[in-house]
Amino acid sequence: MNVKEKIVELLSTLLEDDKFFIVEVQVSASKVRQKVTVLIDSDPGISIDECAEISRQLGEMLETQEVLPNAYTLEVSSPGVDYPLAMPRQFRKNIGRTLRVILKDGIEKKGQLISADEFGFVLLEEVKKKKKDQVPGELPFAYTDIAKAEVQIKF
Repeated sequence: MNVKEKIVELLSTLLEDDKFFIVEVQVSASKVRQKVTVLIDSDPGISIDECAEISRQLGEMLETQEVLPNAYTLEVSSPGVDYPLAMPRQFRKNIGRTLRVILKDGIEKKGQLISADEFGFVLLEEVKKKKKDQVPGELPFAYTDIAKAEVQIKF
């Protein structure tokens, strides 16, 4: 088992109640000081205090089990709104928001996320202002067809 898999396994024991979920775990390859970045989220969002508590508990587990033999930096945070959506639970969390989706073939679509399940999601396509007679349509997508999906912030 590699270091990343071991960290995911330890995190899974900390997040057993299913309130929080792992978005990503990155372990930088450095001989001097490795950096472990853990992105965690929850359906209502995650607070700084919750990230700090998970970081403290994970840090203790990493030390006790000597997962990383050399010095390391541990960073636990939420993915933030600029981080691409990566899993079905993130899509469900963002229903009602506007997404920019780039398909694997390079086509870009934009629209309001209206539903999501384990296999894909549906956008209500954004109507371009230049085409007044255009009617917004529902666009279904499979997660396997997506290169990138980002939440668009409106001011």
